[in-house]
Parts: sequence; C-alpha cells; structure tokens
Amino acid sequence: MSKLDSAYKTIGEVVKILNLKSKKSHSLPTHTIRFWEKEFKQLKPKILNGNRRYYDKRNIELLKKIYFLLKKQGMTINGAKKALEKEDFLKLDEKFNHSIKLNNLKVKIENLSKLIKNLKE
Repeated sequence: MSKLDSAYKTIGEVVKILNLKSKKSHSLPTHTIRFWEKEFKQLKPKILNGNRRYYDKRNIELLKKIYFLLKKQGMTINGAKKALEKEDFLKLDEKFNHSIKLNNLKVKIENLSKLIKNLKE
C-alpha cells in the first residue's frame, strides 16, 4: 500500500522520489536534503518529535525544482537561489516539465533501440 500524494513524506521517501544517489555508499543521501534546507529558506518541513522531518507536497515540488536547477541544469547554489527568487515560477515549471518530458523520451528511445537490437539477434 502506498501513501497518497497528499500525505506527508519522510526525508528517506523524498530522497527516493528525487532519485538522489550517494557516490560512496548505497545509503540514501539524506544529508543533501538537510543541506538544501539550510541553503534554501523556502524549504520548511514539519519537524516533529525526535527531529524527524516530514515534507508536504509544496516542499517536495520545491525540492524537485532545486534538484532540477542544481543537478540537471548544473547551476550553483547561488544561481539556483536567484532563479527561484527572480524567475517566474511558471517559466521554471515550463523548463522543468520540458526537461522531464525530454528525459522520458530519451529513456523510451534507448529502450526501443535495445528492443530492436534484441529482435535483430
């Protein structure tokens, strides 16, 4: 049974949603999310007993945009901050959605190429 989209997510679940990977170990790099919380003041997860963080849909969408700017667009922290402050969120959403669609298309093309190669063999 999976959580509803509107349900709060733990930091580990958010890392999986963003598909963050640790280079050195197989553990989830939750430290990346905590670092981004310090850098991007717009991020405000609920922190409950035991300092456990819970993220709502708005925070997760913001984290996706931060991930997109830093990891996919190659921006610096300061560049991403400026983009989130200055740029119209609608334009950022258009770029973000276009990038996701393009990435999905690339994956589909790769899968089709593999399938064609297998069929030829």
